[in-house]
Amino acid sequence: MCGIYGMVADGAALRYPEVLGYMGEALRHRGPDGHAEFTRADAVIGTERLRIIDLHERADQPFAAPGSQVWLECNGEIYNAPEIRKRYPDYPYRSQSDVETILPLYLERGVAAIPELDGMFGLAIWDARTHTLILARDRAGEKPLFYAKVGGNSGAEVIFASELQCLLRHPEVSRELDPAAIGEYLRFGYIPEPRTPFRDVRRVAAGTFVRFTNSEEEAVRYWDPESFRIQQIPAREAVAETRRLVERAVEKQVMSDVPVGVFTSGGLDSSILATLAAKFIGVDRVHTYSAAFAEQSYDESPVAEELAKRIQTRYVPVPTDARTLLEALQSVVKGVAEPLADPAILPTFLLARAARQHVKVVLSGEGADELFGGYPTYIGHKLAPVYDAMPSFVRAILRRAVQRVPSSTKKVTLEFLLKRFVSDAEKPWIERHLAWFGTGLPADVFKLHAEMPELPVAPSSADPLAGAMLLDYRSYLRDNLLVKVDRATMLSSVEARAPFLDRDVTRFALSLPTDLRLRRFETKWVLKKAAERWLPKDVIYRRKRGLSVPIASWLNDGLRSEVDRLLAPERLRSQGLLDERIVGDLLAAHRSGRANNAKPLWALIILQYWIENWGQV
Repeated sequence: MCGIYGMVADGAALRYPEVLGYMGEALRHRGPDGHAEFTRADAVIGTERLRIIDLHERADQPFAAPGSQVWLECNGEIYNAPEIRKRYPDYPYRSQSDVETILPLYLERGVAAIPELDGMFGLAIWDARTHTLILARDRAGEKPLFYAKVGGNSGAEVIFASELQCLLRHPEVSRELDPAAIGEYLRFGYIPEPRTPFRDVRRVAAGTFVRFTNSEEEAVRYWDPESFRIQQIPAREAVAETRRLVERAVEKQVMSDVPVGVFTSGGLDSSILATLAAKFIGVDRVHTYSAAFAEQSYDESPVAEELAKRIQTRYVPVPTDARTLLEALQSVVKGVAEPLADPAILPTFLLARAARQHVKVVLSGEGADELFGGYPTYIGHKLAPVYDAMPSFVRAILRRAVQRVPSSTKKVTLEFLLKRFVSDAEKPWIERHLAWFGTGLPADVFKLHAEMPELPVAPSSADPLAGAMLLDYRSYLRDNLLVKVDRATMLSSVEARAPFLDRDVTRFALSLPTDLRLRRFETKWVLKKAAERWLPKDVIYRRKRGLSVPIASWLNDGLRSEVDRLLAPERLRSQGLLDERIVGDLLAAHRSGRANNAKPLWALIILQYWIENWGQV
């Protein structure tokens, strides 16, 4: 794991080669254990390394192929590296690094090597033989990779890095905002790839490699999750195969020369990971961490502690109260150059900070909900046709009754779920799904609002359940959850791995019929049945709660003065981005208790922090 970065010129000397050092400084949190560079007149590459596989400095990147005409650096882990190494026994490896095995594979296969990699990665290959730069990302988008092109007629250059702020160190990368990206953020709470908040900077898309040769840019998608067709399979076989693939995924991903941690809540996904990790590497090498919230409705640490006692792992509760959350907020808004409205990034940062005292690698449960059908919204899609078939006067009565229920600041209450359901259930499935997952902000809050582009990953499936799960995999998971986990953990120099996003697990889950993922009203049915061999039923069938933060009460209490400062009408008027009257109405309704507007207000607050630290308005 590391931070990678570099600059490549199109047949001329780089104009600002000294910027490489500043780029490295911006990424040192991703790799504090080692630093190395490759430099020549037209290409410079640097790596900040977090040593996890082969702890010796000989494994520090970048790696050069024999003859020093092909250079490689990679942020991530290659889980099939042992198999690749066996294929090329005569290659002169200099280390036991999993990353170095990519080079002989590339020398033989070229870009066809990329689809053969099993792992999470953002990688760069500079091939001086053809003056070609290749940038690639893993299938799900676990590891980030950004790039910008500068220079124009005076000589084009490509600048790339693992994190956005690294590119901003270059004097020719503009901080001019991309209005479409800001509009998408205000709608979803995150910015879908390939956009970033800056007009000049783009993300390499997940499951894609981009090739730059002689001023030409070509993007090639090598992984398309929509290509997997639903396969009918007996339930018993589906359960057995799910069990086999998940076990194999965890076994691969606990590969490490350092101890491993697991972020646990006592829920299904993290309990599976902790149990299997202990099985494969022993309880003495597994640490479990959970957020111990001061507010009881958010606190799942007693359940997580009970699980740790059952499997006998080392357990660390992480205090998560107003003081520590404020510390996390200050660190995140200053350390992450992308606006992200998921408040769970704060406890994730606190967990990673605590974990860094004991481990460098943590397992996290991202992907299980999207692949196996874990969100309550999927139940909503199943109920929506029934609701829509009711007479209009009955629906009107139900809507009025639900809206009259007093708002609560507690975590994921039935009142909250019902209000979201009746507000959007009658919409077409894609619209209601995006509304359920979105910020809840009205479109006209954005003064630069224009016709919003279609979400680029909207699936073609006619089945709302299958379509919603695929949409979440290709958007909410990729552009929100994985960004949250990567940035929050790497701020503390911790590598996060997501076994449920294993290549083979993903292929299998995407081919399962939806009635094996959501059976009647039981979410993640096939995964729960598979887990009955690993976990007691009281853990498996616990109500899903998820990692969240008591934002609603925080906005009115401990964060009140900051909210007033950030959303002050005169501040918003001077920026010219947000309608201060709409923002004021949202805040007034929340403060009075007439509505719980925590979600839309939090999106606005994070945007304001981002503008303050990174933007240019």
